[in-house]
Amino acid sequence: MTARVPRRAGGDVAAAIVATGQTDHVSRRLDASMAEIAREAIDRCLASRGLAFDEVDAVVAGNMEMFEGIYLVDQFFVDALGALGKPLFKLNTGGTVGASVAVACWHLVASGRYRTVLGVGFEKQSDGSTQAAITTVGDPIWERAVMAGAIGNFATMASTYIHESGVTELQAAKVAVKARHNACRNPHAHLKLPDLTVEDVLASEYLAYPIHRLDMCPSSDGACAIVMAATGRAEQLAEHPAWVHAAVTAHDQQYMGDSPKRLAVMRSLRAAAEKGYRKAGITEPFRDFDVAEIYEPASYAELAMCENLGICEMGEGGRLIDEGLTLIDGPLPVNPSGGVQSTNPVGATALIRVAEAAMQVMGEAGEHQVSGVSRALATGYGGNAWTDLLILSRERPQA
Repeated sequence: MTARVPRRAGGDVAAAIVATGQTDHVSRRLDASMAEIAREAIDRCLASRGLAFDEVDAVVAGNMEMFEGIYLVDQFFVDALGALGKPLFKLNTGGTVGASVAVACWHLVASGRYRTVLGVGFEKQSDGSTQAAITTVGDPIWERAVMAGAIGNFATMASTYIHESGVTELQAAKVAVKARHNACRNPHAHLKLPDLTVEDVLASEYLAYPIHRLDMCPSSDGACAIVMAATGRAEQLAEHPAWVHAAVTAHDQQYMGDSPKRLAVMRSLRAAAEKGYRKAGITEPFRDFDVAEIYEPASYAELAMCENLGICEMGEGGRLIDEGLTLIDGPLPVNPSGGVQSTNPVGATALIRVAEAAMQVMGEAGEHQVSGVSRALATGYGGNAWTDLLILSRERPQA
């Protein structure tokens, strides 16, 4: 019989991320199927703590099944996911799906239902057509014919953001350079460009104005896994568990025509931040966080998201990068892993944000470890309108 998990006064069980694992992300994995890629991340995650599958109570899986065209991928991959005879939950929430996996793992543990839950996100984009699938998120009458997948979508939003904030192509290019330089410290990252310059970014062709090719994220094959554990178990598995102080989700309506300032004014991101900050006692994000892993599919997105997360004032995102405040050695490093601009296996991408934040808190990020991390922010953003946000800390939540 499973021991009863002690609850805090607020009703939730304290839960923490205690293990992570990733594949080495690339544009095309010819040596492995999608199931094998998922299992590779899971094996690395469990092996990092000497865990066996019989110590896992439930599994949560995330994948954008429209990309590869595999229906009910959770059932197809049940053995690879280590879920034979276990509860298995499958999520598909757009670009957020990996962070949604982490939020679901937290709910399953914090509710007291399970003590140890495995979460995994995976994608083999080289097997499918992401652009065709992403285009379907637009209104079929007014938007879909001109969206051109993720690129056209973000170009429209970036144009609006430039108009509203005054951010420049030069400032966006600095973000792109930062991301690819940080990726060189990360053994799992896809795009590692140590010699990339701002001039290179600005000289790369426009995909759709104002997005240059090097402003945009890659298309990656890869997977990421985490283990979420309840208090009592978490302390046994990790020296410094990454305790979850907030795990929130917020939605906006889907169509850009009904929220024309979509990137400049990110309503779901603001709503998630407000709820998460209140729950975790965050009053000054720039001061209160030691590191942030945010979901920035394009360079402009990082600047806009910093504004909407309250890391800086609205319209001041460009100043953050100009003054080096978000560099890996700056006062608030943003995406020291290289971020989405360096690695993007969509089903795993937002879970990578959470895993990387947890690694920073646990002190296990290797060459891209930021010194003295106690509290970290992680976000996922997808489907134009869905935000997941998690706040992790070395300190266990107070009863």
